[in-house]
Amino acid sequence: MDNIDKRIIRELQKDGRIQNNELAKRIGLSPSPCLRRVRNLEESGIISQYVAVIDQTRVGLKLSMFARVWLTAQDAETIKLFIDAMRQLEEVVECYIMLGESDALLRVVVADLDDYRRFQSTHLTRKNGIQNVKTDVPSEIVKQTFSLPI
Repeated sequence: MDNIDKRIIRELQKDGRIQNNELAKRIGLSPSPCLRRVRNLEESGIISQYVAVIDQTRVGLKLSMFARVWLTAQDAETIKLFIDAMRQLEEVVECYIMLGESDALLRVVVADLDDYRRFQSTHLTRKNGIQNVKTDVPSEIVKQTFSLPI
């Protein structure tokens, strides 16, 4: 990946719907080589997907909750059970297996506190390999970006 590829990525992170002609103009290439580079970035997996970023509050999902999870065990079977369960839950928008105090960290998006209570009592349970959950509620979003520092 050279500097031109990095410039392409920076522009696409700002606007994934930019037309190829405009992208080429912004990075100083003609349209054909620009499109070829974008396709190479896609085929190599550097660009893995294009998505629409939705304002969660405007669609009625007013809360992001961070759940620190401790599993019932750290064996491969328990971890797989947990991962498979979390992948099925649309409320879990991020899930990380952690090194440190807790075993996993989740970002859960819900409409309100009642929704979270229902979600927690239904899904964050021993049946999914979970022993304990501690939930943190952010009071303010200071920064949220989907762009990587390329």
